[in-house]
Amino acid sequence: MFKLITSDQYNVKNDVLSGFTVALALVPEAVAFAFVAGVEPMVGLYAAFMMGLLTSVFGGRPGMISGATGATAVVMVALVAGHGVQYLFAAVVLAGVIQILAGVLKLGKFIRMVPHPVMLGFVNGLAIVIFLAQLGQFKVEVTDGEMAWMQGEMLYTMAGLIFITMMIMHFLPKITTAVPSGLVAIIAVTLAVMGLDLEARTVIDYVRDMLPADQAADATLKGELPSFAIPAVPFNLETLSIILPYSFVIAAIGLIESLLTLTLIDELTDTRGRGNRECIGQGIANTTNGFFGGMGGCAMIGQSMININSGGRGRLSGITAALVLLGFILFGAKYIEMIPLGALVGIMFMVVLGTFEWSSFRIMRKVPFTDAFIIVLVSGVTVVFDLAIAVIVGVIVSALVFAWKHAQHIQADTYEDENGYKVYDLRGPIFFGSVSNFKELFDPKDDPEHVVIEFKRSRVSDHSGIEALDALAEKYKAHGKTLHLRHLSPECRRLLKKAGNLCEVNVLEDPKYHVATDVLA
Repeated sequence: MFKLITSDQYNVKNDVLSGFTVALALVPEAVAFAFVAGVEPMVGLYAAFMMGLLTSVFGGRPGMISGATGATAVVMVALVAGHGVQYLFAAVVLAGVIQILAGVLKLGKFIRMVPHPVMLGFVNGLAIVIFLAQLGQFKVEVTDGEMAWMQGEMLYTMAGLIFITMMIMHFLPKITTAVPSGLVAIIAVTLAVMGLDLEARTVIDYVRDMLPADQAADATLKGELPSFAIPAVPFNLETLSIILPYSFVIAAIGLIESLLTLTLIDELTDTRGRGNRECIGQGIANTTNGFFGGMGGCAMIGQSMININSGGRGRLSGITAALVLLGFILFGAKYIEMIPLGALVGIMFMVVLGTFEWSSFRIMRKVPFTDAFIIVLVSGVTVVFDLAIAVIVGVIVSALVFAWKHAQHIQADTYEDENGYKVYDLRGPIFFGSVSNFKELFDPKDDPEHVVIEFKRSRVSDHSGIEALDALAEKYKAHGKTLHLRHLSPECRRLLKKAGNLCEVNVLEDPKYHVATDVLA
């Protein structure tokens, strides 16, 4: 990746200044995702404040930023359209409870099952998604609700501001790291636009373009403190049946994106976050959102990268970002509204450059074809669908590839022992993927009267392997021959229905391991 990390040291100054930068970058994202979900802009801003504050306090990854996200917003839009925003608040509360339970049950450890090619695909796909999301800032309203691409002077101004922002962020860290380059870029570009009286689109212009014509003129990002309110929905089984599917999806997507972002930041900072604690922190934040009028969310990789790049390492950076955002909502909305979109887009473009794993192009020819395919697959599914589906698809494909490769590793050395028995000395696991190759190793018709299968260097991994042993014993019995099974684990012997009496038990040498089956349960 591009080396954009400006500091590896934690200190209060870095956290506070980084928090200011992140707060400014949170505004257009929160507003945009609120429109995606079909709710008012303030619902998205409240979510960004509460998610950022509570996950920074209770979460397991200092320096990671959470807020309203597109991944969860696309799930919410159908619920809001069909049942209203109060059902959304109820669903977010339930999603938070599910996430807390996931943390209590210590399910966060399963993020370790995500293979490295899936992580590369996730990072690359997310970088592309962040880039594509910025393209919407290049559209303006031409007639009632109709959007068109910028042209002429407005386009050139936008491109120029983006270029200046990116240059400041690239070169300033080479001169000094005393202040975050992103914050300097935002302030410098804003002052330049005001001083030169340039015709540049600002944050409030973007908000007005998204609203109906009768609301656009009075649009503002000024708000009040979020207030407590129990979601106004009937508390019955019908309501539960409506919100439960949405809650599970929101909880799953939120945890997958948050834990993958946590893993990425771990690698960047050479530290280790606590996945189970992050699950609980995300759950607390989402539950609170539902009771205080927010749309919930999860970790935001773009804003997290801005924070890490700006020197934010501790919990104070996320807390500062949330409190500064609230301060802007309550007292300084007019200052946010005048920020040129070009400055924020430039920052996000630098995030794209820093997030994308450019080294993946170099290693494509060096890694196995299946790994390269998984990287491309996960990247594509991330762009076309969403992160959760992409990761699930990537893990499934990786598991199938693993099973296929190991299915071909079952083999046996044959020799005759001191009793004149033919011994098959197995190597490799016997499981659902390898049973076909396992059966082909034996020749019941031409083998001698006594045959031994030696399991010292092999193991039966699931119930499919047990069934294969039973079937093989039946074949030898049909030919009037005896099959002996040596060094088979106690669990395997218990599960054998037809070949159980063929096992040679050696209490001292027989292995002990558990078979993946529901029969013993």
